[in-house]
Amino acid sequence: MDIVSPATAPPGPGRRSPDLPLPPFDRLVAEHGAVVLKVCRAVCGPVEADDAWSETFLAALAAYPGLRPGSDVRGWLITIAHRKAIDQHRRAARNPRPVAELPELPAAGALPGDERRQDAADLWAAVATLPFKQRAAVAYHHLAGLPYALVGELIGSSEAAARRSAADGVAALRAHYRGGPR
Repeated sequence: MDIVSPATAPPGPGRRSPDLPLPPFDRLVAEHGAVVLKVCRAVCGPVEADDAWSETFLAALAAYPGLRPGSDVRGWLITIAHRKAIDQHRRAARNPRPVAELPELPAAGALPGDERRQDAADLWAAVATLPFKQRAAVAYHHLAGLPYALVGELIGSSEAAARRSAADGVAALRAHYRGGPR
C-alpha cells in the first residue's frame, strides 16, 4: 500500500499540479473569490468583509509568483484571509464605539427583500456573538470547506479543538434560532 502525502497527492479542488505553470491571477480570483468573501463575511462581518477580501487578494497578488508548486491554493487564500480578518478585528478594537444610536424605524411601505435583509442581519448578529475561535472555525470549515486540521492551524489550536470550536459555534447558533437546545 502506497502512502500518499499532501505533497505527492494528485491535484484536487484548490490544489494545483506541480508540473503546470501558475495560471493567471484573475482566474484564481474567479475560482476562489466567492469562498474567500464568504469567509471574510463570516469572520469580519458584512461591513468589514469587502475590505478584508480586497486586502486578501492584494496580498495574494504580491505573493503569488512565489507560490510553491503543488500548493493548496484555496487553503493559502483562506490563510491570508484569516490574517486579514485578525487585522480587521485589531483595527476595529482601536476605533471608538458609538454608545447610543437611535434604532431605524421601518417605513410604512416596506420594500421587497427587506425581510431577507433583516434575516441576514439577524444571522450576522447571532454570528457576531460567538467567540472569535468559534466564529472562525465555523466559517473556515462550513463555508470554506477546509479540513479541521487546517482550521486548527489557522486558529492556533489542535484539530480536535477546532472541531470542538466549530461544533460549539454551530450549537450556539442553533440554540439562538430555536430559542434553546433541543
